[in-house]
Amino acid sequence: MRIGELAERAGTSARTLRYYETQGLVRPRRSANGYRVYDEAELRVVHEIRSLLAIGFGLDDIRPFVACLRAGHDSGDVCPDSVAVLRRKLAEVDDYLDRLGVVRRRLHDQLARAIANREETCLRTRRPAG
Repeated sequence: MRIGELAERAGTSARTLRYYETQGLVRPRRSANGYRVYDEAELRVVHEIRSLLAIGFGLDDIRPFVACLRAGHDSGDVCPDSVAVLRRKLAEVDDYLDRLGVVRRRLHDQLARAIANREETCLRTRRPAG
């Protein structure tokens, strides 16, 4: 298939595919007239790239998954280098969640203080002078 068909089937653009090619992630063959020609394996690679990008992986993180697919595996996440990336990414997400938990607790505490202060202020302004 040519680049336009691959782009359509993968749900991306020809420009994006050319970018993946410059990054060494997608490997077209060249026809006699110089057109890029892709096989079904490249479609699978592009799907893998797009699904990993969608969940926050960078292109460097994706390389082991592509290499795993190119090694003939049905999935890009079964090779040791891919598993290492998954572990690292999961640790990053866990760290983000921990930090978000701290931020959430601080915001909750600040909101509770603000509400208490507002209620106290409202009570003082409503009391009749005596």
